Amino acid sequence: MTSPTHDALPRPARTLPSAKPPLSARLMRATWRGLPAARHKAGWEPGLTVPAADGSALITDHYFPRDAGDFPTLLVRSPYGRGVPWSPQYGMLFAEQGFHVILQSCRGTGGSGGTFDLWRNEAVDGLATVNWLREQPWFDGTLGTVGPSYLGYVQWALALDPPPELKAMVVQVGLHDPYALFHTDGVLHLENALLVGAGMTYQHRGMRPFVKATMRLRRHLKDIVDARPLKGAYTAALGQQVPWLDDVMTHPDADAPYWRGASAGGAADRPGIPTALVTGWHDALVDQTFQQYARLRRAGGEAALLVGPWTHTSALTRGWPEVFAESLAWLRAHLCDDPSELRPTPVRIHRGGADAAWQDLDAWPLTPATTSWFPTADGHLTEQPPTDAAPLASFRHDPAAPAPSLGGPLLSATAGARNNGTLESRDDVLTFTGPVLTAPVTVLGAVSARISVSTDTGHADVFTRLCDVDAAGRSTNVCDGLARVLTAGEDPAHVTVPMSVTAYRFAAGHRIRWQISAGAHPRYARNPGTGESRVEAREFVPVRVTVHADSLIMLPQGEE
Repeated sequence: MTSPTHDALPRPARTLPSAKPPLSARLMRATWRGLPAARHKAGWEPGLTVPAADGSALITDHYFPRDAGDFPTLLVRSPYGRGVPWSPQYGMLFAEQGFHVILQSCRGTGGSGGTFDLWRNEAVDGLATVNWLREQPWFDGTLGTVGPSYLGYVQWALALDPPPELKAMVVQVGLHDPYALFHTDGVLHLENALLVGAGMTYQHRGMRPFVKATMRLRRHLKDIVDARPLKGAYTAALGQQVPWLDDVMTHPDADAPYWRGASAGGAADRPGIPTALVTGWHDALVDQTFQQYARLRRAGGEAALLVGPWTHTSALTRGWPEVFAESLAWLRAHLCDDPSELRPTPVRIHRGGADAAWQDLDAWPLTPATTSWFPTADGHLTEQPPTDAAPLASFRHDPAAPAPSLGGPLLSATAGARNNGTLESRDDVLTFTGPVLTAPVTVLGAVSARISVSTDTGHADVFTRLCDVDAAGRSTNVCDGLARVLTAGEDPAHVTVPMSVTAYRFAAGHRIRWQISAGAHPRYARNPGTGESRVEAREFVPVRVTVHADSLIMLPQGEE
């Protein structure tokens, strides 16, 4: 085990309490199957007070192996409370495997002092917690971090100026850039913003208040997202004003001073901390995870990437056996000098579609050839380039009755792959479908579209989606993306739309479909068609959107 890095003085002996973890954690722990056998019984020391740099009390629970000896420490900092599911999933499980676990409520949440302010205090509060750890007689000087979603952000924040004790990180479905969680190209991720607002406002108060708030939000969701103006409409559902959520919704520009210092992505440019990353193809943060991995590899850092067939939430439920095994192997390798469970390749992805399977890869991103597919006036999709840039197809988009969102990378239970039939039957959704495939086609990498589009108002969005159409005509979404369109007069704008990353095999007998509309509501806040702010607009103007023949979708080819 690594010796303490803060000093060489002997640590005073201390007998840890014999309390078992809370009953709720033990009951949930008993329901999990397919996990590694416990090596130790877990103990629990609740309600410790860790002083922040400004004196605020950060309330902390300590889980530990109830056996003699030195064990490394894992720091888990959360704005969502310290109860279920965090207590069994991170406190108990990792203590059973031979780690001290510090499960701490971020300031302003879960009884901790101060006021919660999205992202602004995580770096200094994390460092204050490490200072406190140095004084604990059971801390052996070896530290790792682990956790999902915002619990991933606090890890990146700590790594901006990493303490010498920090030897490994595991970021699960996590973010480094809060702006990109809430906005794409200046367009608000409306539904996700509301769900994050409910979670951060209520989950740390306990499961019952959180469930009630979530159900209330679900009941009022249509009224909120249809409100004009959108600003402030959420208060009836959340029961109070949430200042940070107001700020997030009213600052769509990534360059606004409000977002200065928000991104902790610079931590990935440092090669010093071995980092394992976990995401799913339909995770709302999948693109951020791929960005993190690319930055780590460019910096020469040691990194691993696991991408499963999961959404943001299912990675921690249905995918938990794989996610936990991956996380545990990484932490043992770098905190316990035991690499025996590491996989031989740095990248492991699950390829979906036909003959779905896990693939181990030596590198990511790959550099495959790219196939371009072009739309035709009769609704087909062809590999034959067009001869001109003439108008091809058009539709009328009414912001008051927009195309609805369906599946994809959401935070809600509606995320993931869905049958797009009802969506594609609408007059304001275009589809272009390729021929029946005579052999499988594998798409592996970043998908994107270049769309030539004109409008009659000058203001619109384009939402574009790749779908798999089976032999029965069922259309299932694979990946998608959205971009704003600004046009002048009758001249078309040429917009590149990143459509995320995928690993997917279209079966022989299936067809490739390209879907185009002017939005996906309430996943994205509606474009009023006037150029006015989306959260302050009271008037909506319908827009005619015309797609031109020089549009195309680009699919990176994988090996068959």
